Amino acid sequence: MSRWGMVIDLDRCTGCGACMAACHQENNLPAAGPEESSRDRAFHWLRLLPEVSGSGAEVKVRYVPQPCVHCDDPPCVRVCPVHATYLSEEGIVAQIYSRCIGCRYCMAACPYNAKVFNWYEPEWPGDLKRSTNPDVSLRPKGVVEKCTFCHHRVVKAREETRAAGREMRDGDVTPACAESCPAGAIVFGDLDDPTSRVSEMTRNPRAFRLLADLGTKPKVYYLAERD
Repeated sequence: MSRWGMVIDLDRCTGCGACMAACHQENNLPAAGPEESSRDRAFHWLRLLPEVSGSGAEVKVRYVPQPCVHCDDPPCVRVCPVHATYLSEEGIVAQIYSRCIGCRYCMAACPYNAKVFNWYEPEWPGDLKRSTNPDVSLRPKGVVEKCTFCHHRVVKAREETRAAGREMRDGDVTPACAESCPAGAIVFGDLDDPTSRVSEMTRNPRAFRLLADLGTKPKVYYLAERD
């Protein structure tokens, strides 16, 4: 059984936002209009967190892509009263939208602010509805949503490799964010496979995890910028 994880190389990331756009399109995220955005209800499963250092002429800004980090010890799972979120056997923190009652306890418990609440009925004006991905469900109003590591792609790859009569190999699954990154900064794979590219990258001296001291055991690693 695989344990899926991700490595994001900050030395390669240019902050272009292609990963955010791909995530929106792949997972049927509606765009929030000006009114909702003014209420801090902009809707993203993957965010670019700005990090500013220096001042004046020496100021430096970089952006850190942050999806759900899919903790191995997720606090959101422990507080959900209806078990609408859970840790799968493959290490993905999943959401059952039909079970969610919108209490948002999980959002309060998540130290990464990785979950968003669907305040409004999703709308795609005109022919935009035809652009939605049929592999991903359209969520109703009033539920919590989050990054799933493009789980539908994991399921599709598993079915294809089973039909081909072979085991899954490194590179068989690529989430939308990783596929769209022009700099190749995002790598996805099985953390339990010592030969996988993502597993090798976690052993890089530059590797670190966000808020690792909290003990949540996130499965998204970052490679710090080179000096």
